[in-house]
Amino acid sequence: MKPIVLTGMSGCGKSTIGKFLSQRLAVEFIDIDEEIEKKESKSVSEIFDLFGEKYFRDIEKNIIFEKSKNGIISLGGGAFEDSETREFLLKNSLVIYLETSPEIIFKRLKNTSNRPLLKNISIKKIDLIIKKREKNYKLAPIKILTDNKKIESVVEEIIKCAGLK
Repeated sequence: MKPIVLTGMSGCGKSTIGKFLSQRLAVEFIDIDEEIEKKESKSVSEIFDLFGEKYFRDIEKNIIFEKSKNGIISLGGGAFEDSETREFLLKNSLVIYLETSPEIIFKRLKNTSNRPLLKNISIKKIDLIIKKREKNYKLAPIKILTDNKKIESVVEEIIKCAGLK
């Protein structure tokens, strides 16, 4: 089985759905942001604050190339923006875009402070980021709308769409 890579905006459910999916399929789950935090011994926000986004994206790319061999991989929201990363993942894995509306993302993230690109979050800011990234997200061969769906039903939809059932 090729690795399954979940992409989409922060708050779309990549990590939560990825964990459930990996349990369901009995394969490893890798959260790229968690891997970065382990490697750097700092939170994503601290890395952004101390070293900037370019430094973070370079580490992110290296970890994606190293870790994306099998299992379920949850990308950071902006990881799919890098053309090398995107090409590598589209060639070597099954990429699934978890599409979520700005309103739902806002509801899920309004009380979090650990997402550097979503400081002073608003529906309008989320919408702008989605519009900027959407052309790349939509390159994923599978797109699943997650709005108002239970985790289990999204997992079942992924399994069905990926031909794993």
